[in-house]
This record gives sequence, C-alpha cells and structure tokens, in this order.
Amino acid sequence: MGWIAFYFNLSIISKEVVVLDECIFCKIVKGEIPCTKLYEDEQVLSFLDIMPAAKGHALVIPKNHYATLLDMPHEELKFVTEVIQKVAAATMVALPEVEGFNVLQSNNEVAGQLVPHVHFHIIPRHKDDKLNFAWEQGASEMAELKKYAELVKGKIE
Repeated sequence: MGWIAFYFNLSIISKEVVVLDECIFCKIVKGEIPCTKLYEDEQVLSFLDIMPAAKGHALVIPKNHYATLLDMPHEELKFVTEVIQKVAAATMVALPEVEGFNVLQSNNEVAGQLVPHVHFHIIPRHKDDKLNFAWEQGASEMAELKKYAELVKGKIE
C-alpha cells in the first residue's frame, strides 16, 4: 500500500482508515480542521454543516475517502446508513420544531457534489421553511420507460 499511498497523496491514520491528504473532509477526520461532532465511531463521522440549509443540518461521512457513492464498499455503506438513521432520529427528538427531514446525497460536480468525498446531508424540515427540493416533473410513455429499464437492468451486477 505504500507506493499507492504516496502516488495518490493518501494517509493511513489507522489500520482501517485511509484519507486523501488534500480533502477537506479527510482533514476533519484527521482532526486538522475542527468540526461540531454529533457522532463518531471507527468508520463514520457526523457533524454539523458550517453552511446549513436549515438549523440542525448535519453531514454524515465515511472516515475512509471515497469520491462518490459508487466507489464505496457495500459493507461501509451499511455503517453510514445506520448513522444517518440515528442522527436523523435524534434531530427529530432534540429539535421540537422539526417535522421531517431530507437525506440528500450527490455524486460528481454536475449533480451538485461540492466536496469529492462521499457524504450525506440530513436537512431538518418544518412547515413553511421555504426550502425547495422540488423539480419539474415530466411525463414518459410506457415504451420509453421499458426501454430505459432494459438498459439499466442489463448493467446491474
């Protein structure tokens, strides 16, 4: 792993955690940049977003560096989703004005991913909060849907 870590500017901070030296979230994992932690274990970290969409807006990240969801092993994703559920539930109880929440995850810049380290946003919601995650809905013909489904199903491993 030594030459790979050198080539990609990776650091190994424990037996299991591999981080990218110039990634802001990896710097948070290493303790080089402070954060307001909500939860931490060996594989996952959750902290409050410094540029929140709403009060209590949290991030949940794997401690290992993965650029997108597609790069992340399934086993680690399971740990992250468990923490998402824990933090979301705690937010609903701790902040009485919260009536619901969005879990948002983007992959690649074109989809709105600003930090190339897989992360999940937990955004608390309440009635009349003026946040809008809606998009214009289109219509599809059944033949078009079937064609798309066949293309995708053929690539699922």
